[in-house]
This record gives sequence, C-alpha cells and structure tokens, in this order.
Amino acid sequence: MKTVFTTGEAAKICKVSQQTIIRCFDSGQLKGFRVPGSRFRRIPRDILYKFMKDNGIPTDALESGRRKALVVDDDTDLVDLISDILVADGRFEVRVANNGFDAGMMVREYKPDVLVLDIMLPDINGKEVCQRVRSDSALDEVKIICISGLVEQDKIQDLLDSGANDFLQKPFEVESLLARMCHLLDMDVNPPRHGRGM
Repeated sequence: MKTVFTTGEAAKICKVSQQTIIRCFDSGQLKGFRVPGSRFRRIPRDILYKFMKDNGIPTDALESGRRKALVVDDDTDLVDLISDILVADGRFEVRVANNGFDAGMMVREYKPDVLVLDIMLPDINGKEVCQRVRSDSALDEVKIICISGLVEQDKIQDLLDSGANDFLQKPFEVESLLARMCHLLDMDVNPPRHGRGM
C-alpha cells in the first residue's frame, strides 16, 4: 500500500489533470512536501484522502489502491484468461463485457483506468467504442488498448487516430498485455511479490 504519492499519481487517483494537483499544492489547498534538494512534490496518503473527501472526489481508487480494468471481448475464454492474470497480479480490479453496448454503459458507470477492447465485437466495432469514449470529457483519463487479429497497418493507425493508446495483435501473451497496461498507467511492470494474497 503506497503511503506517499507523486503529483502524477495523485492526479490519476483524483481523475484530474496533473496541473490541477500542482496548482492545489502550490496554493496550499493540498498539503505535502518537496523532496529535499529537488522541486518534486510529494503528497502523503492521509492528506490526499482528506483533500478528496473535502472536494467531493470519490475515494474508492485511493482506498482499494487498485487500478480499474474493463476487458471487452466476445471470446469468453480470452476474457477469462485476461481477468485471471490481472486478478492474480493483485493490482487490478477487473470487470468484463462481451459486446460494445455493455462496454459503452460500463465505461461511463465504472470509469476504468484502462479499457482492453476487442475491435471485432458482434454489435459494434471497437473504433466506434474508442470514438464514443474520446467524445466524453469525463473519460479523458481512460487508457484504451485495442486487441484484434486484424493486421492491416492503416486500420491500426485508424484506431490510434480514433483515440486508442495502444494496439496488440492476437494471438498474444497475456503477460505482454499486462506489461503494456502497466506502461500506460505508469506502474511497475514487475511489482514486488511480497504480501500479495490470491
């Protein structure tokens, strides 16, 4: 459990921009300390918790300490495999959807940190889901990793232009998906293994 956060981490937890956190820190609204000999700001957990409470920001991200992942694919075996790996990692809370309609509803309600999205869904294509997520400013912080068996380079570029942050070609190793998720969320790819219960 982290006890001290950087301004970037605090911004992700509060779902605001890093500049907002820095402004609150510099104006004294959000207390903390600077790392001696540097300009880096650090915010202790209890102070961040109080700041979130005082400003009506949901504290569930801070309380669980887990990042929220939404996995969307109509291949239930693959969804189960990805979910198992993420849950075993211990740092993710996972929800799943098997079609684009459910995914659209869940993204708004759940506000995941990362969306793993198959682009060939039975009811809607992933590109459209990307565009819908990107058109909602409340979901600006959601990272999107598209997965698919499709190979055309221009289609991949099309997805990235529609708002996807990354693309992974099927079949893939779930560990490589996890590594990319960690990279997008600024997490350690290989977390310390101590004290992680299943």
